[in-house]
Amino acid sequence: MDNTLTAALLGLLEGLTEFIPVSSTGHLLLAGHFLGFESEGKTFEVVIQLGAILALTSVYAAMLGRLFLRARHEEAARKSIVSVLLAFLPAVFIGLLAHDFIKTVLFETPMLVAVMLILGGFVLLAVDRIAPEPRHFDALALPFGKSLAIGFCQCLAMVPGVSRSGATIVGALLMGVEKRAAAEFSFLLSLPTMGAAVAYDLFKNRDVLDFAAVWDIAIGFGVAFLTAVLVVRWVLNYVGRHGYAVFGWWRIIVGFAALAALLLGF
Repeated sequence: MDNTLTAALLGLLEGLTEFIPVSSTGHLLLAGHFLGFESEGKTFEVVIQLGAILALTSVYAAMLGRLFLRARHEEAARKSIVSVLLAFLPAVFIGLLAHDFIKTVLFETPMLVAVMLILGGFVLLAVDRIAPEPRHFDALALPFGKSLAIGFCQCLAMVPGVSRSGATIVGALLMGVEKRAAAEFSFLLSLPTMGAAVAYDLFKNRDVLDFAAVWDIAIGFGVAFLTAVLVVRWVLNYVGRHGYAVFGWWRIIVGFAALAALLLGF
């Protein structure tokens, strides 16, 4: 496949899947495996993730600006910021400790990705049905204890195929957070989490980073950015009305298709 077309396809996958509970990393790893695509130092994959982060930042820029302005004189706003940072902390410690194992072992196992997509799909379907009656309807007003617990749930996504947003949303739903609020908290938590992960990846791979294929990187970055903007704007309204079942089925179908292809030797 032409490199530009491959870059556009992977950028589309990143933008489509980063902020819904289907595992963008899992999709990118499987697509890279089947397309025979791998960039030196994972430069391409890291930079298109940056496109998704900037997309989310642009969507939430006004709200975040107001929140930080209010934090100067409103305790509720300060608590909102602390709540997100508390949820971010577990990923910092566990990510630093396990980074090399995750990147060199787990990320090199497509079979694991396929299995986790399937299992995560069934979990999402089950939780969408059995989640307790919601008690928390504001993503910016979660109790600190629940925020921290959601942060530990997020760490499950260090296994590729689990999904960062999937783990945080499932954890939030089980703790009585309303569906739309669960998605919104997952979005907000992704800003420091993904930002730190991308920065750390770039730092760790600084000696082998390869920006030679600048055009392909730019294409992937641009497609990821534009697609992610559309997905973030759409997904909150969708899950508020319909829940998460469609994403569970998506995971199961993709996971079984990938598993079949791998078992057939592709």
